[in-house]
Amino acid sequence: MTIAEVGKKYELSIDTLRYYERIGLLPPVKRGRGGFREYDEEACNWVYFIKCMRNAGITVEALTEYVALFQQGASTIPARKALLVEQRELLAKRSQEIVETLARLDKKIDGYEERLLKYEQDNLV
Repeated sequence: MTIAEVGKKYELSIDTLRYYERIGLLPPVKRGRGGFREYDEEACNWVYFIKCMRNAGITVEALTEYVALFQQGASTIPARKALLVEQRELLAKRSQEIVETLARLDKKIDGYEERLLKYEQDNLV
């Protein structure tokens, strides 16, 4: 796949894909005859993984570290697992904070609805 096709498929800009590769977030993508990037299934899997992790709020730094460890081979499996466990714990904490914030917003919204209903009842013609 071309970079444009990958960008469209994963809803990422071409600049973002180039940036991810330049900073080591995305392993180097194979190049074709003209020097153009050719995304194979493995490269697309990396793009999908990175997009999912970034959408969840995992930092670029953590993902760059993960990719660097991955490229070093099997000896880094324990370190990669530890990094992913740490990121999962941070994500779970943020998820709980989001749940609590949603509950607080729901309570505020309900308060507005109660006040609106009272206002309407008090001001019936």
